[in-house]
Amino acid sequence: MVADQERPTSLHGLVERQARRAPQTVAVRCGESELTYGELDARADRLAAHLAERGLAPGGRAAVALGRGTEVYVALLAVLKAGAAFVPLEPTAPDALLRHVLGDAAPELVLTEGRHRVRLADTGGAQRLVCLDELSLPEGEFERPEVAPGDLACVFYTSGSTGLPVGALVEHRNLLAAYAGWREVYGLAPEDRILQTASLEFDVFTADWVRALGTGATLVVTPFNLTLDRTVDLAALPALVAQERITVMELNVRTARRLTALLAETGTGLPGVRLLTVGAEKWYLDEQLALQRLLGEFTRVLNVYGLAEATVDSTCFEVRGTAAAEGAERVSLVGRPFPGTRVYVLGPTGTPVAPGQVGEIAIAGSGLTRGYLNRPVDTARRFVRADFDPDGRVLLTGDLGLLRADGALEFVGRAATVVGPLGADRATTVTTRVKAAARAEGVLRAHPAVREAVVVEVEREPGQRVLVGYAVPAQGAPEGMDGWSLTQYLLAELQGYSAPAAVIPVPELPRTRAGKLDRAALPLPAPPRHTAPRSAKAGAGRAKGGGKAGGGRREVDGSRGCAAAALAPFLAFVAWILTDQLYPGSTNLSAVPMEYHFWFELLYLCENLAFGGGLAFLFLGFPALLRQGRSLRLTLLTHVSVFWLLASWWPQDNLYRLTFATDWPRETAMIYVFNIPLMLAALVVVVFLLSRPKTTAK
Repeated sequence: MVADQERPTSLHGLVERQARRAPQTVAVRCGESELTYGELDARADRLAAHLAERGLAPGGRAAVALGRGTEVYVALLAVLKAGAAFVPLEPTAPDALLRHVLGDAAPELVLTEGRHRVRLADTGGAQRLVCLDELSLPEGEFERPEVAPGDLACVFYTSGSTGLPVGALVEHRNLLAAYAGWREVYGLAPEDRILQTASLEFDVFTADWVRALGTGATLVVTPFNLTLDRTVDLAALPALVAQERITVMELNVRTARRLTALLAETGTGLPGVRLLTVGAEKWYLDEQLALQRLLGEFTRVLNVYGLAEATVDSTCFEVRGTAAAEGAERVSLVGRPFPGTRVYVLGPTGTPVAPGQVGEIAIAGSGLTRGYLNRPVDTARRFVRADFDPDGRVLLTGDLGLLRADGALEFVGRAATVVGPLGADRATTVTTRVKAAARAEGVLRAHPAVREAVVVEVEREPGQRVLVGYAVPAQGAPEGMDGWSLTQYLLAELQGYSAPAAVIPVPELPRTRAGKLDRAALPLPAPPRHTAPRSAKAGAGRAKGGGKAGGGRREVDGSRGCAAAALAPFLAFVAWILTDQLYPGSTNLSAVPMEYHFWFELLYLCENLAFGGGLAFLFLGFPALLRQGRSLRLTLLTHVSVFWLLASWWPQDNLYRLTFATDWPRETAMIYVFNIPLMLAALVVVVFLLSRPKTTAK
């Protein structure tokens, strides 16, 4: 009895404690197959003994490559009981990924089943396979080796969104600390039934079974794989949740969005679910609020944030009790740290910045892992020394965020590269770009015809990087929604500030195996001189066809051009009528020889037309300048300058003709009122033409 009260010092010790407390309770259930805690623990002991006989020594590594079912949990626990660390590996992964992980991890054994034997033998070379479905394990006791909290428990391979997947070295103490945080924040209890939807290769899979089996709850495994199988009909999920009486579940952002659409369409809910967590990608506050409204106040809907290198989850934000606020479609709140975790926002110098300032998110605390397999910590540029942290060590995430006044962490965007230690100038440049992309993305999402959107920086030409938006049309979106229209919308809403060079409509955003945005698979924008198709249907067709989708800009806005062409002559006629009223005698040609009358009348006509064109440009020309992508200040100044260059000729020449040549005070005043501003206006236009658009950065 005393032993049951002791705090386990290993991950498998958590499960063994539950097996002693309630051996008849169902631990894992998948379809009609299930294992009690007693059965799970006993089978893991027998398999651990067999693995030890096959050469798996304490401190070693074993890859676990099994399909969905109950046996995978037996295998994971057996590896831990043998004193080794498990490497979770999805057996249906692409050959290149299998080869990379097996080659990098170099496991002593690969635990799998007969149907995957040939493929794993081919990709893994001479790896020693253990097919569990072909084993007959005798009964017997297994003397488990001692395992310390600092021993390696598993190797999580990252999703590879910024390069080849690397193995994060996770110790027992990391997962024990993470479990303690989950238990406290989530209120985990033995009565819970926790749904397992993730694939084996992802860290959330391990988080799910640790939360369930460490608590004495029941882990219910979905027979379908929501993470990897894009063909799964999500309508089956609510029925499964109801049938299995699920109380806790976690989804990735893509699945959460699909679920929200399904529940809104059918009017159903998830009765009995008291906790739903969503993570793995940027999830906006308006989306979180929408799902919370659909599920009701009984369900806690949390946005969680974390990395495999920091043991899955580091912060969370609960939306229940939060009122809808203006701009919720532009904000992603990931909340406060889990117990035992510390979160900082670092500036270009690698030190914490004041609340409200954007910087790189850094994580510290008990969840921080050992580092990367086969990669020295100092070359990874991720785990760095930090004098401001009690442990003196933080993980640089490569993500940007800010701490709000209330202490909540706001996720801004993915920098893709580590910002902190690479120098102040580069860090500032990266931060500026990510902030611009995040702002544009929030505005694009707010468009009523857009269901999902992302704005990223792409290399359109060698050495030239630009912001490009990608938009998924909402159901029932108007036929006229095309890339050019959305580009103009962003230019107007952002007032020319860091607006994307183009917006490309796509039927769906490409996803990685982990369900995250696959940036490498996004279609490239059209070349700079390419014009957008004239019809929305043509634009949509190009996007669906893959290749290079045309989200480019038209050179002329037809409706505004027609309006300007009609307005300029009308205003010129008004100027002609007003000339004799405002400047009597200025156009009198009685003293001019007849043969020069035509040329002077032509001059007066041009002055009137210039004045009319200037006013038309003042009223209608600003959007055309915004499309050029310069700064808002320069664009406004250029707008006024072009107006002055055109319109000032009418009052200037009329006043000159009415001024005596020897009236030097008036002549001097008009030079400074008209001529000097004309020269300055011309200089502003030259600067505008020679300046680089803000959307382009070398």
